Amino acid sequence: HLQLAESGGGLVQPGGSLRLSCAASGFTLSYYAIGWFRQAPGKEREGVSCISSRNGSTNYIDSVKGRFTISRDNAKNTVYLQMNSLNPEDTAVYYCNARRLLVGHDYWGQGTQVTVSL
Repeated sequence: HLQLAESGGGLVQPGGSLRLSCAASGFTLSYYAIGWFRQAPGKEREGVSCISSRNGSTNYIDSVKGRFTISRDNAKNTVYLQMNSLNPEDTAVYYCNARRLLVGHDYWGQGTQVTVSL
């Protein structure tokens, strides 16, 4: 059974940190490009960060640059999103996506809620 599962969300105060995990089962995550997306209430889903399968290159949207870090642990078949200096605008459901277009694979997790509030 192929599955992606996010974890690590929760309630945090402004300025705090969280680390989200995206664990894969049934397939090898290192072969896939991984993206973290988020969707705030009333807004469209947006891409936040991604990491390539080839060389581990990373990209971030401007609003999270310098605060978020995406990384892989191939031994654990997991990708992480370290989020620091969180602010209320980061409140959203965060999803991970694993994509391998060459074989037509495109998997999504169920999402994890991140709430930044006093």
